[in-house]
Amino acid sequence: MDLNLKGKVAAVAAASRGLGFAAARAIAVEGAKVGICSRSEENISAAAVRLREETGAEVFTHVTDVAKGDNAAGFVEAVASHYGGLDVLVTNAGGPPAGSFDSIGLEQIERGYYLTLQSTIAMIKTAVPWMRKKNWGRIVNILSITAKQPETNLLVSNTMRPALVGYTKSVSRELAAENILVNNVAPGYTKTERLTELAENLSRTNNESIEDIYGHWEKNIPMGRLGQPEELGSVIAFLASEAASYITGVTIQVDGGFIQGLH
Repeated sequence: MDLNLKGKVAAVAAASRGLGFAAARAIAVEGAKVGICSRSEENISAAAVRLREETGAEVFTHVTDVAKGDNAAGFVEAVASHYGGLDVLVTNAGGPPAGSFDSIGLEQIERGYYLTLQSTIAMIKTAVPWMRKKNWGRIVNILSITAKQPETNLLVSNTMRPALVGYTKSVSRELAAENILVNNVAPGYTKTERLTELAENLSRTNNESIEDIYGHWEKNIPMGRLGQPEELGSVIAFLASEAASYITGVTIQVDGGFIQGLH
């Protein structure tokens, strides 16, 4: 399927690896120009080389920490200014600190707010004026299954991700008539560096081996396996395209059937 993304401009945050990179690659394969960012100049430069080699796309890089609102907004502005416009925004900022009620203090809650919630809002607020110029835009927020189903030892994520669902639903209603569509994806247990970090944290907390933790996750996934970043990337590319022209305000699970709820 041709997603009609050729020539579009996409900003994909935190895209040097993992889910962010997979999103950037999936969009670039469809012919879009992409702007990507990371805190590490070395990592983002390597990601750009890989994207160019694998997709032939134009790639713009920006070094920043999107955990700070001004920086998150600055990334989007830098991409839009570089290319002279912006059509697609994929927000992403990695996972907030893992931990439970007893181990998470106010400092970690504050960090999680700036990393997960404020950064996304700042990027959206910066992107929308550019999209209004074309009366067309696609915003996709990379969240987590914790947006719909709280997970053990992920207190901060369980708190901030649902807040973004509420924000997305509200904003999507306001922007729908302008053909600016806002959606979320909720990836499940996917093979990334972030999942390794969570497994190591649980291993220490529960005194279990990392292998046992992975086995427990896989046992509770109806498909019986962890997800691949590329599987999320494909869904994001679809939501970023003209093919998703009547979808807005939704949170799509990409979790192998893990979430059990009806909504």
